[in-house]
Amino acid sequence: MQHILARTSILGLALIALLGLSACGSVQVLEVSSPLPDDFPTDSFSHKNFETLLQKYVSNGSVDYASWQKSAEAMSLFNSYIAALGAYSPENAPQRFTDENDRKAYWLYTYNALVIKAVLDRWPLDSVTDVKAPVEFVKGYGFFYQLRFIVGGKVYNLYDIEHKKILEGWRDPRAHFVLNCASSSCPVIRPELPTGPELEPFLTDATLEFMSERKNVDVDHSKQLLRLSKIFHWYEDDFLNDLRRRGLPATNGIIDYIIDVAPVDMKTDLQAAIEYAVKYYDYDWTINKTGEAY
Repeated sequence: MQHILARTSILGLALIALLGLSACGSVQVLEVSSPLPDDFPTDSFSHKNFETLLQKYVSNGSVDYASWQKSAEAMSLFNSYIAALGAYSPENAPQRFTDENDRKAYWLYTYNALVIKAVLDRWPLDSVTDVKAPVEFVKGYGFFYQLRFIVGGKVYNLYDIEHKKILEGWRDPRAHFVLNCASSSCPVIRPELPTGPELEPFLTDATLEFMSERKNVDVDHSKQLLRLSKIFHWYEDDFLNDLRRRGLPATNGIIDYIIDVAPVDMKTDLQAAIEYAVKYYDYDWTINKTGEAY
């Protein structure tokens, strides 16, 4: 028995090493050499170019990737923004981000911008899960783990930006309702990019909007069932830990968080559903596209 276990362990380690080497061989680092805009600030950071593009190509939370990718002017403007992200971050240029909300906003918008950049560079694309690594450890591994980007002079993947810079960095789970993974079940991408004191109401509004959509939160009294976005399942600890940090009870699980942050007109229904069974919707990884077919 011990011989079998030892052999299995050795084979397992060898396989892990082989998979690691295969995966590392497919790492792609995106470097954008576009010049920064002539009017880019010298003592702060501007998201103006990205916001301009979102206002033009985003409709009801979906993105017209086809038109965006076909426009040389739009791609040039976007690449200048991506180049700015590559040059400056709160880590290597803290003097540009003296306000905490500006630092938070930077990482939120960086994540969303790099997701869009990765999609545009591979357009047409049906799903981010179609970007494959040689070995797919988890769904979306090729897109979220293997792709690399230069941010403030350092190399990051999307997973690290989301988890290490945003979720672990400032522990506000409302970020989950602003981060967009270019998929139909993701929170919608919003065309406005507030910084400073305007970030707080932006996060609150995004949370209320997410809660208000039945595809994310739905109470079915006839079946005594609470249907929820898979986001509440994947990141349950983030939401419940937030309640605990704020001194609020989390004895009923995820519904306690939802009741706390949901719109007022939903709270009565949710209170009645405290003991209902919970079912999580399947996650739709289809690209959140609008506009012409490709």
